[in-house]
Amino acid sequence: MLQQLVDALNSTGLFNLTPGNLIMWGIAFVLMYLAIKKGVEPLLLVPISFGIFVANFPLTGLTDEEGLFYMFFKHGIQNELIPPLIFLGLGAMTDFGPVIANPKTLLLGAAAQLGVYAAFFTALLFGFSIPEAATIGIIGGADGPTTIYLAANLAPHLLGAVSVAAYSYMALVPLIIPPVAKLLTTKKERAMVMKQMRPVSKTEKIIFPILATIVIVLLVPKSAPLMAMFMLGNLFMESGVVQRLTDVSRNELMNIVTIFLGVGVGSTMSAENFLKPQTIYIFILGIVAFAFAVAGGILIAKLMNLFTKNKVNPLIGAAGVSAVPMSARVVHMLGSEANPQNYLLMHAMGPNVAGVIGTAVAAGAFIAALH
Repeated sequence: MLQQLVDALNSTGLFNLTPGNLIMWGIAFVLMYLAIKKGVEPLLLVPISFGIFVANFPLTGLTDEEGLFYMFFKHGIQNELIPPLIFLGLGAMTDFGPVIANPKTLLLGAAAQLGVYAAFFTALLFGFSIPEAATIGIIGGADGPTTIYLAANLAPHLLGAVSVAAYSYMALVPLIIPPVAKLLTTKKERAMVMKQMRPVSKTEKIIFPILATIVIVLLVPKSAPLMAMFMLGNLFMESGVVQRLTDVSRNELMNIVTIFLGVGVGSTMSAENFLKPQTIYIFILGIVAFAFAVAGGILIAKLMNLFTKNKVNPLIGAAGVSAVPMSARVVHMLGSEANPQNYLLMHAMGPNVAGVIGTAVAAGAFIAALH
């Protein structure tokens, strides 16, 4: 009788909790607090944090093979379905007008990828493998779906850590960009008023996603899953003839896959996977990546001004980190602070959108080289 009671107690989760499980619950609660109370990327951090919380209950089988959370991860993330669907929704919400009106901003989006490669080489110095370093480096692109997509391909065991780092630092863009931007620019540069952009026709906006797909996918074929869906979503919106598809892409579909993405990512963060010294290194390298991304965009903008007639405010280079549209708003705020007559938002959206493309291309290049 006593043995049966002992066996019954041992079959409950209560008597199988570990200190690691409790620590992960604490991390989940912190993320919930940041998402709910502070508004830090709530659409992703609420499902991610709850996924972490429930994944660290013992004996549930949720994260075992064929368990519910494992199915979310396997079929949505490991099989690379959800990140491209997220890109479909992003494309249906993206206006390429500022990029078309000022193609130079594509260079600023590309320059911001300096953060990706700075973190990549620094991660190698920390002892990470090349695929792991590439996965950590992509955090510098400030693009959560791309980070998840690359991690699923190159380093699935780091998926939880790099995802939380990417989305946490995206939310901290208003704290990361200003000190770096002010360090690298003068008040006079920040106060620079840029020439008003030319109007962009509907025809140009329809041609752009088609042309961009041709160029990018031919140059970096492995970027096709993200780029094809991104440009398809944009074509839905700009064509003006499939409003139902546009609405579903950026609303219902986007919301559904976001739930599965968040829970799937959170489910990978069990105590044994997450509570390691390398997790701390990943968060440190995430800051390095963001800082270098901001610096790269600003410095290339200043370099461009030495050779071009129509000068750009160097601040817009900081928007090359693809946290859309938050980084563009922060840049606009810094410009207005230096000159109340300065309106940089639309100018900053050019490198902001270009940064999304640049990060996806960088991810495709890493996959082609390392997968």
